[in-house]
Amino acid sequence: MSKAKKTTKKEVVVEAKKSVGRPSNPESKRQQKITEREAKREAGLLKRGRPSVEGSKRQAVLAAREAKRAAGIEVKRGRPKKVESDIVELERG
Repeated sequence: MSKAKKTTKKEVVVEAKKSVGRPSNPESKRQQKITEREAKREAGLLKRGRPSVEGSKRQAVLAAREAKRAAGIEVKRGRPKKVESDIVELERG
């Protein structure tokens, strides 16, 4: 038979740790830019990537594609696939 182990509760004391590494100057240009970027990210205003140009041909194509989807028309991607029956009929004809 195994012996019952006696368990005791230990108190855990957590001390505030100092930040590790080189101290940063909150007044520096870089730190101000980082805090500004964090504030924009939290507010949902941080824009990433290249901005789209309204009225461009690409935006017109995307709008037309979205209109077709909204109308319930199936939107296919890419180049149409060759169908073997079409090729055979062209060779015979």
